[in-house]
Amino acid sequence: MKISYAWLKEYVNLNLNPEELADCLNQIGLMVETLTRFEDDTVFEIETYANRPDTLGHLGVAREIATLLGLSLKTRNWPLRELPQTTAEMVDINILDPQLCPRYCGLVVKGVKVGPSPDWLKKRLEAVGLRPINNVVDISNYVCFSLGQPIHTFDLSKIKGARIIIRKARKGEAIRTLEGETAELDPEMLVIADETTPVAIAGVIGGEESGITETTTDVFIESANFNPVSIRLTAKKLGLSTDASYRFERGVDPNAAPAAAVMAASLLCEFGGRVSRGLLDVHPAPRKPRTVNLRLRRVNELLGLEIEPDFVVKTLSGLGLKLKEQGPLVWTAEIPGFRVDLEREADLVEEVARFFGYDRIPSAVTPVKSFDLPADRKRDRVWRLKEVLFHHGFDEVINFSFADPEKEQLWQTGCRPIKLQNPISSKLSILRTSLLPGLVENAVWNFNREAEGVHIFEVGNIYYWEEEEVHRENLNLGILTTGLRSGRTWREAEKETDFFVLKGAVEDICGYLGYEQLSFEPVEHPFFEPGQALKILVKNELVGLLGLLNASLARGYDLERPAYCAEISLQELLSRQPRPFSFQPVPRYPGTSRDLSFLVDDSLTYQQIQQQLQKLNIACLENFLIYDRFQGKSLAPGKVSFSVRFYFRHSARTLQTEEVDRAMREIISQLKSTLKIQLR
Repeated sequence: MKISYAWLKEYVNLNLNPEELADCLNQIGLMVETLTRFEDDTVFEIETYANRPDTLGHLGVAREIATLLGLSLKTRNWPLRELPQTTAEMVDINILDPQLCPRYCGLVVKGVKVGPSPDWLKKRLEAVGLRPINNVVDISNYVCFSLGQPIHTFDLSKIKGARIIIRKARKGEAIRTLEGETAELDPEMLVIADETTPVAIAGVIGGEESGITETTTDVFIESANFNPVSIRLTAKKLGLSTDASYRFERGVDPNAAPAAAVMAASLLCEFGGRVSRGLLDVHPAPRKPRTVNLRLRRVNELLGLEIEPDFVVKTLSGLGLKLKEQGPLVWTAEIPGFRVDLEREADLVEEVARFFGYDRIPSAVTPVKSFDLPADRKRDRVWRLKEVLFHHGFDEVINFSFADPEKEQLWQTGCRPIKLQNPISSKLSILRTSLLPGLVENAVWNFNREAEGVHIFEVGNIYYWEEEEVHRENLNLGILTTGLRSGRTWREAEKETDFFVLKGAVEDICGYLGYEQLSFEPVEHPFFEPGQALKILVKNELVGLLGLLNASLARGYDLERPAYCAEISLQELLSRQPRPFSFQPVPRYPGTSRDLSFLVDDSLTYQQIQQQLQKLNIACLENFLIYDRFQGKSLAPGKVSFSVRFYFRHSARTLQTEEVDRAMREIISQLKSTLKIQLR
């Protein structure tokens, strides 16, 4: 918004130079972006805000300056040379939609001589970037930029029947605007019409047919108030933005309409015109003034210092608020119509702070008492399992809970999905019943961007109907690994991920969380390839599934590489009581290890061998690790080779070689009797 320094002086006696005035404007939040010279004037480019329409006129800015400097606003009378006829005798005004047009004022000026504007008026308009046209149009712009109230002037002789009807446009109506463009109207747009056709688009732009020309002698002045939302929608649909629509969209004060009409009529009298007697003011439902209670105690609490009550009264009164004392240091403030931003007590406190000066309010750090967060075991366990997966090289992802019904149907989860009543897209119209579809889409997205491997997990909820009217929301863990995977050290080359990477991560999760008796059993499931899936059991209770993703599902997502997936119900897993964590001191004595390779029947599973090794009752056996499994032509048919590393340590002394040898012989003896092993 451009503000003229000379124009401001019409409303307030300024004793500051423009640079000092710019500092004052910045202090009260009317930020001056540029300050330029224009002939013998100075023009301020001020940042305006959507909720401060009062600053879109020189009067509103002058009011702010006068309040800051403790000055009084100048008042000016606008004398009228009146005709004997009343306005009501010359023109009829009818508002058909008072919701969209709460107030409409009109005056008629006869005998106006249209011509160039005087120099003072041209300078005012040119200073704020407007091009002078003729004295009638220029006066309309002058009033608009003075008071912030747009007005419009019609050639009265072109208003058929001398009737002004404020109504919605009819289907198929159009109007040629003052810019020479034809605007197609729709029934949601408000128009100003005469007996037959629209003559202006309300609050936006006038029509060419009823516009002021050199032959105009009788002028009808329109000064009205329109619904901001209606004006905004109309201007947007038509692609028009005018000085009038810019102001009406932000909320013009309905009480400014009469004063603007009188001001324009008085100025037109200087060009030979005479004004109809009595302002025609159609105001079907006047609004009651808004009131807000203000307590000095609250002012001091929010600002953190003591404000004098006289300063509060002086500031708010200067801004146009009417204060009525309700009790000791308590007021009721009547809000003027031009301050649409003042709605609650805190808004009034902000006005006091603006004029007191934010730089005068001391900075202080509010003391905060620390407190311990309540224990949340479920949250802590989820964080711990994430740490394990990070350690295994998995990255966490977070997907939308919405799913595509067509894709969800491919997975055959066995759960009845929950449909959304107001989906953002037909492709996202249900809630997911599994985390794996989202992880597969993540993998495809990354492969399409030249990723060589994708190793990800997600912790999130799934949703489904359990009964007719009962829905469930369960917390799950989804894991996916596919493509190349980095070696354990920087010397190792990347290699393709496999089933055991995923299974090892699941085992580590359960072990780290303290869940013992973890086991796996073969299962057939539509998620996975036949013979390539396992149930995850904790204490023989099902908590999840893992395996090789079914090829038909992979094709449905254009995933060309094998993918290994797991989905675990954290709702089931975390509901079980884990083994309590126990502390063991760092061993004081060295340990040793021995390797053992043996043959067993290929019908024996890894899990069966692991369970037998766990049953070994050897005093100094600390741990064991199955580190290799081999099956090939060099072995007898039906045989498979396992290599196990055993770790030995004594808690009170250093072990002797003979003791370790004796323990190994005992291990071999027990394994021969239980697993029928053959040493290699």
